[in-house]
Amino acid sequence: MNITKFDDLQINENIKKAIAEMGFEEPSPIQSQSIPVILSGKDVIGQAQTGTGKTAAFSIPILESIDPNNRSLQAVVLCPTRELAIQVSKEIRKLAKYMHGIKTLPIYGGQPIDRQIKSLKSGVQVVIGTPGRTIDHINRKTIKMDNVRMVILDEADEMLDMGFREDIEMILSKTPEDRQTTFFSATMPKGILDLTKKYQKDPEHIKVVRKELTVPNIKQYYIETKSANKLEVLCRLVDVYNPKLSVVFCNTKRGADELVSDLQARGYFADALHGDLKQTQRDIVMDKFRNGTIDILVATDVAARGIDVDDVECVFNYDLPQDEEYYVHRIGRTGRAGREGISFSFVFGKELRKMKDIERYTKSKLVKHSIPSISDVEEKKISAFFNQVKEVIEEGHLTKQLQWLETFCNEEDYGTIDVASALLKLALGEELKEEIIEEPSRRERNKSRNRDGDTGAKEGMIRLFINIGRNQRVQAKDIVGAIAGEVGISGKLVGTIDIYDKYTFVEVPKKDAKKVLEKMKDIKIKGNKINIEKANKKNKK
Repeated sequence: MNITKFDDLQINENIKKAIAEMGFEEPSPIQSQSIPVILSGKDVIGQAQTGTGKTAAFSIPILESIDPNNRSLQAVVLCPTRELAIQVSKEIRKLAKYMHGIKTLPIYGGQPIDRQIKSLKSGVQVVIGTPGRTIDHINRKTIKMDNVRMVILDEADEMLDMGFREDIEMILSKTPEDRQTTFFSATMPKGILDLTKKYQKDPEHIKVVRKELTVPNIKQYYIETKSANKLEVLCRLVDVYNPKLSVVFCNTKRGADELVSDLQARGYFADALHGDLKQTQRDIVMDKFRNGTIDILVATDVAARGIDVDDVECVFNYDLPQDEEYYVHRIGRTGRAGREGISFSFVFGKELRKMKDIERYTKSKLVKHSIPSISDVEEKKISAFFNQVKEVIEEGHLTKQLQWLETFCNEEDYGTIDVASALLKLALGEELKEEIIEEPSRRERNKSRNRDGDTGAKEGMIRLFINIGRNQRVQAKDIVGAIAGEVGISGKLVGTIDIYDKYTFVEVPKKDAKKVLEKMKDIKIKGNKINIEKANKKNKK
């Protein structure tokens, strides 16, 4: 039996709640085929590559089989590396978020064994470990295998390549004969088949082979940016490239809804498409997208299958997809009918490794793209505006408008250049945007703390610390507005503003600093009561 929705599974509702929160709307092929079989109690050989969702494929059945009232060890997952053990442990904990009484523990070399022993003595039902450290605990009798019901070998072929065969056999020999054993492996070499014959009972072989898909006519870019900056980066890219239609992909329904709210608040015409919408609602959103009433569609992977529009010029991976195959489906929404398309993927930190997996799978290269500056956005807007002006001039029929302009200039004694500049300001506005600033590293912060001198402000200025930042959705214009409004000094006199996640630094003229500190005391910005003080060696950046 293959499942098409997680709701079809006969599992604890708290696991389903966690699955929904993690943004998994429907199972991947390996999950669809293997979860029901593992839940039935059969031994399984799962052949699937990394990035296909196999961790959830065995984690969900593990959690369903655990007795939370029994504090003894009931399931063991063996992984070839400490990195994979940590990753698997995190996923199991996310899936167990709403389940009470279940304790999991990753064990691996390089971590103090005393800390692991202390945790094991308190009672752990699921251990995720590397073979060497697991054997160490078995020999110390800090891990007892008597009540183990399930053993999972994750990336079994890699464990064999690393020389862990004897360790694996020793661990399996210590478990009860009636345990359930599951092997997950990208390949099935003779060594794996020998192990399955020896330690499994009539296993079911589940093989998932991913199709090789190509992505022609699409320029693929990636941008390194932290989560806190993604919205601003997305808006700048939309402003600079000005796509006729674009699709933005998020991994969760909640993320899609929140992004739509943020985009609409900034004046963009956006709407969401995800699994929570009824079919009639989806049809309405798609009709708006096709006829251009909205030009930014924010979607999740499941909903994206209904996007069949030729005019999509740009795709944004706001969140990097869980599976490489999803990446191909996503960017395939653009570059249709022989047209060229563009895709942007937002990545940061460990996601760069996932991006490399995508490049290997698609046999293509993602090119690094810089974050557009404020001046880039302004230049693009001005250029587009003057192109429109040029078209209107070339069309002619401006006699009436010229008369109005001459009359106004004569009556008010203004020059035509002054009037044109004012009209340009009215048309394009004078939006004050914050610069995108990445959080300084811990090393940089420590260096800054140890540096001698004053607050680091420019000559004639004082640098002040405010205890709110991006997490409270604060922008530079909020800081300038508060200072100008409360203190009565011109916003033009406010100097550099550095906004971080939890705090902000702002420079004000030295002569006004005392007044700013007095007047800004106990006021609210964006509904948050603030604390403002002179930056010093303790808190300057």
